[in-house]
Amino acid sequence: MLVDSHCHLDCIDLTPFDDDFNKLIEHIHAAGVEHMLCVSIDLKSYPGMLEKVRAYPGISVSAGMHPVADEADDFSIDHLTGLAMDEKVVAIGETGLDYYYHKGDPQWQQDRFRAHVQVANQLDKPLIIHTRDAGGDTLDILREEGAEKCGGVIHCFTETQDFADRAMELGFMISISGIITFRNAEALREVARTIPDERLLIETDSPYLAPIPHRGEQNQPAYVRHVAQTLAEIRDTRVEHIAEVSRHNFYRLFNPAGT
Repeated sequence: MLVDSHCHLDCIDLTPFDDDFNKLIEHIHAAGVEHMLCVSIDLKSYPGMLEKVRAYPGISVSAGMHPVADEADDFSIDHLTGLAMDEKVVAIGETGLDYYYHKGDPQWQQDRFRAHVQVANQLDKPLIIHTRDAGGDTLDILREEGAEKCGGVIHCFTETQDFADRAMELGFMISISGIITFRNAEALREVARTIPDERLLIETDSPYLAPIPHRGEQNQPAYVRHVAQTLAEIRDTRVEHIAEVSRHNFYRLFNPAGT
């Protein structure tokens, strides 16, 4: 069985599933995916996301704000802490830094990122980290804020070997997405070959970044199998092995209720 360690189920267009969320989830489970982590991107949509998935034991959630979420959005450590104490919440994030879309003063991003790390350490829940064009600052803040205490994952990994090594030194896992199937992703495949089994996760980041052979379509957690298959090919192992180690790592890191 497979686990999708990072998706946005509330953002998936349900038209192909007769506008029925239950049909989407049934389809995903029929494809061999037993658990999903539905990841928060802002606090405005968070209540609706939580309500949509609360009744499903095979779906966990995170609480947090994506680094490109509007800086004017209401945010406080107390508010995030309160949301994250819900038993359905297994992680803090996604959080981090994104200098690709925000090229101006990064201070507000950095301050909010630090706040997320502080909440994760306070509640002893792992972090979900987004980083783009900000690798050095991301690692510096994780180290300065003591993120090795709570640990977490670098999601949708596209960084260098050095970044991966330094993140793993801080106790973080590395999550590989459908990008690894893209023709121009040879550099990523080289890094993915080196990630130890005990640090490996897989994800879809649905509805974004659909893997080959579905590139250009809406992504969904059922497609996480293509990530596992590509990893198995480049790591010279069986897809069942990738499924098992990534599944084990997910439950070890996030420890969702009822598992």
